[in-house]
Amino acid sequence: MTNDRSSENLVELFRELCKLPRETEWVEFKVNNADPQEIGEYLSGLANGAALNGKAFAYMLWGVEDQTHRVVGTTFAPAGAKKGNEPLETWLLRLLTPKIHFRFHELRVDGLPVVLLQIERAYRHPVRFQSDEYIRIGTVKKPLKEAPDRERELWRIFDQTPFERLIAIEHAGADEVLRLLDYPAYFDLLEMPLPANRDGILHRLSEDRLIVGDTAGGWDISNLGGVLFAKRLSDFPTLSRKAIRVIQYPAADRTQTVKEQVGGKGYASGFQGLIGYINGLLPSNEVIGPALRSTVPMFPELAVRELVVNALIHQDFFITGAGPMVEIFADRLEITNPGEPLVDPQRFVDTPPKSRNEAVASLMRRFRICEERGSGIDKVVFQVELYQLPAPLFEAPMGFTRAVLFAHKPLGDMDKADRIRACYLHACLRYVSRQPMTNASVRERFGIPEKNAATASRLLNEAIDARMIAIQNPEEGTRSRRYLPYWAAAT
Repeated sequence: MTNDRSSENLVELFRELCKLPRETEWVEFKVNNADPQEIGEYLSGLANGAALNGKAFAYMLWGVEDQTHRVVGTTFAPAGAKKGNEPLETWLLRLLTPKIHFRFHELRVDGLPVVLLQIERAYRHPVRFQSDEYIRIGTVKKPLKEAPDRERELWRIFDQTPFERLIAIEHAGADEVLRLLDYPAYFDLLEMPLPANRDGILHRLSEDRLIVGDTAGGWDISNLGGVLFAKRLSDFPTLSRKAIRVIQYPAADRTQTVKEQVGGKGYASGFQGLIGYINGLLPSNEVIGPALRSTVPMFPELAVRELVVNALIHQDFFITGAGPMVEIFADRLEITNPGEPLVDPQRFVDTPPKSRNEAVASLMRRFRICEERGSGIDKVVFQVELYQLPAPLFEAPMGFTRAVLFAHKPLGDMDKADRIRACYLHACLRYVSRQPMTNASVRERFGIPEKNAATASRLLNEAIDARMIAIQNPEEGTRSRRYLPYWAAAT
């Protein structure tokens, strides 16, 4: 269901749900009962029931008789409903953990007022309202702890169902699939001709599980299909917050904003446009040569590309209310994504990345958007050294992963942490390239003249004292010594 789904489609969905022979673990009928506490408990129980039954959404309908499913109308009006002085929707969302997406729709069916509540299924963890988790068993709502067999089965489903396989849009017709997904971009990225007819397009999309056939002869659009090829991510309620944000600031802090843009397209179909937009905002320096002036970007374009695609692929999609973000400051570029890294940030260069989202990563590799063997960070460090910039910073603040590129800074203006980090990453890059790190390589990395070899030696000693690098052959003289990252010396 999309954010702007027409009232006609919602009424049709309402009628289809009324045709069910009985209430289910993911559908509940009410007439006028609008008790906020009970609605909250049903949000938990129905969301968990939907996950248990493989449904993308659960539903609660007002204005329908429980036994006959006859539409009789309702007096419940959620838009104006409150709990105390707080709007009902706000109160419910505040007490739900995690913050799943739900939405009330006030409709008219057969001239009678009715309400349709659409509830996102639970994922990763059971949905809790206040302090309790609920589940539907048949038509009965009860605390999940009183149904240990259902609780075990629910956790098994969470453990075995990756984000990409969950459903973003269910029961879509063929025309709606083609309206929502940028299918020409899919064939362009694979360098394949567009099939001659609609069935051929749908068949090919289903082979990569971008869409999945449903039991009614229609299609479900998977999270994989939506997040990679949505024409508009805002059409996908459960994915809209995963759109990447690009924010430009005029200075080195966040007190003022020059421009903020939220990406509208899926990651694959919109990637080239995204990179072009970011590069268009990045500061540049004018270099005057012997005869001509040239404009040089402040940050290597390849490094920016690799870090952006890493943020998209390795984010934790199950973290609600957060998505990837690119922040452009006067002196640096910060790229942040939800989720702590699965690899120690100190080992990004030498350790192949572990992907939470293998289906996303696999397709992005096939589209040649990301690296096949996990060498993207190596390229970032290499490009930074080639431009003789301060070393990039990789960190994991409070459940997020952040990569920072810094604008050019003379060696004399770098602080001790900058110098140590640069030496360490240089050691890592040389090690994975099967080349020794030496005084000469450090001079080349920082642009230090040979006559100032002692400066390079001081940088190396700082990194040694910080235990970030180690001497491989201490018996040799200073200029002949080889250096290793600390973890390589310990093996």
